[in-house]
Amino acid sequence: MQGREARDALRDSERAISDANRALRALEAESRAVRTELSRLAARQRTLEAGLQGQQAALGRILAARYAAGAPDALKIALSGENPSDVARKMHYLAELSRAQAQLLRELRAGLAEVGEVRRQAEERRARLESIEAQHRADRERLLAERRARRQVLDRVSVEIRASRRQMQTLLADEKRLARLVEEIARVLAARPGAGYARVEKVPELGSLAGPFSSQRGKLRLPVRGELVGRFGAPRNEGPSGKSGVFIRAPEGQAVRAVAAGQVVYVDWMRGFGNLLIVDHGEAYLSIYGNNESLLKQPGDPVAAGEAIATVGASGGNEQSGLYFELRHLGKAFDPLRWVVLK
Repeated sequence: MQGREARDALRDSERAISDANRALRALEAESRAVRTELSRLAARQRTLEAGLQGQQAALGRILAARYAAGAPDALKIALSGENPSDVARKMHYLAELSRAQAQLLRELRAGLAEVGEVRRQAEERRARLESIEAQHRADRERLLAERRARRQVLDRVSVEIRASRRQMQTLLADEKRLARLVEEIARVLAARPGAGYARVEKVPELGSLAGPFSSQRGKLRLPVRGELVGRFGAPRNEGPSGKSGVFIRAPEGQAVRAVAAGQVVYVDWMRGFGNLLIVDHGEAYLSIYGNNESLLKQPGDPVAAGEAIATVGASGGNEQSGLYFELRHLGKAFDPLRWVVLK
C-alpha cells in the first residue's frame, strides 16, 4: 500500500510540474505579445504627438496672419468703401483663413482624442503586463515547490523504486501497459476515415518534412539531442520501462520535438513512463514520447514536424534525465533507428 501511495504522490507531483511549466510558457508568450503591443502603442503615441505639434504650429501661423496688426474682419472689409475687386480678394483670403482654421481645429481635437485613447490603451496593457508578471512569479514559486515535493517523494521511495526497476515483472508489466494503451489508440485511429554511446546531433526542424509518414523512412530525426544510451530491443535497468524504443540521455528542460506532422492523441502520466505524449501521424503510425518533465500539448492539438511538444525530464521515478521514444505501426513497435538520421 505504501508503494502505491508513493507512486500516486509521484504521479500527482509530476503532473503538477508539467501543468505549471505549460502555464509558464503560455504566460511568457502572452507577456511577449503585450510588450509588442505596448511598443506599437508607444510608437503611435509619438507619431500622434508630433502631428499635434505640427497642427498647433500651423494654427498659430494662421492666427498670427489673421490678427497681425489688427487685421480687419469681414464686416469692416465690406463697409470699407474700397475697390470692389480688392474687397472681393480680401474676403476670399479671409474665408480661406477661416476654413483652414476650422479644419485645423477639427484635426487638433481628433488628434487629442486619439492620443487620449492610445494612452488609455497603453495603461491597460501596462496593468495587464504587471498582472502577468505577478502571475509568472506565483507560478514559478509553485513550480519550484512542486519540484521540491517531487524530490522529497523520490527520496522517500528511492530504495523501493530502484528495487522495482530491477524486477523483470515490473518491467514487463509497464511495457504491457503501454502496449495495451497503444493497441487501444490504434483501434480508435483505425476507425477514423481516411560502447561509447552514439550521439544524437540532428533534431527535427520546424516544418521540415512533408508528405505521408511512410515516405519519411531514412529522413526522420530523433526528437532531442543527447546520448543514445538505450537501443531498441535491448533490456536495461536504467531509464524508463520497456525495450520497444530508444532512450536518449539529455539535459532536463530541453525541448522535445515532434518527429513529423500529426495530431496529439494522448497526454497523461503513466507509471514507468512518467509524463507521456503520443502523436498520430496517419497511416496507423504513432510516435511515443515518455519520461518528460512537461507536456506542452493537449489531446487533439495538431503539431508540425519539429514543433516543441514537451520538455525533457526524469518523470515516472526514473533515475536519469532523458527521453524515451518509440515508433509504432498498427500498434507494433519497430526500431526507430532504421528511420532516422543521427548526425
